[in-house]
Amino acid sequence: MEKIPMTIIGHEALQNEIKRLKSIERPAIISAIAEARKHGDLSENAEYHAAKEQQAMNEAKISDLEDKLSKADVIDISKLSGNIIKFGAIVTLVDEDTEKESKYQIVGEFESDITKGLISISSPIARALIGKSIGDSVEVATPGGGKSYEIIQIAFPK
Repeated sequence: MEKIPMTIIGHEALQNEIKRLKSIERPAIISAIAEARKHGDLSENAEYHAAKEQQAMNEAKISDLEDKLSKADVIDISKLSGNIIKFGAIVTLVDEDTEKESKYQIVGEFESDITKGLISISSPIARALIGKSIGDSVEVATPGGGKSYEIIQIAFPK
């Protein structure tokens, strides 16, 4: 089984989501099914069928998250350091065309969120950055065409 890198924070977030789905969502769905059963004929009971569908989706999500956790290779990024970009690094880049600065942290694919500056290690930009150091230029193929970035800072969270 292929292990997938994940930060401690990402691992805890998955565990918390599973806990929420099991302790809050599952009992609520069970109550909805029980309530719908009281309404009589199940073959024509839309509430019952909707609750059963919700139950199936909840259980599938739990199963999916548990599968992701089982494949997790949890990395304590607070113990990482250096001037070479690797998993967990917080990288500050300058777009060589627009001079616009961007800051990204390289995290596991299940915890990436571009709105928070968290990019997946399997993303094109992260793959281009891995192994590089300050002052290096990287070319990244994007949906809008190729982009060039200069690496101006590398940091690791403490």
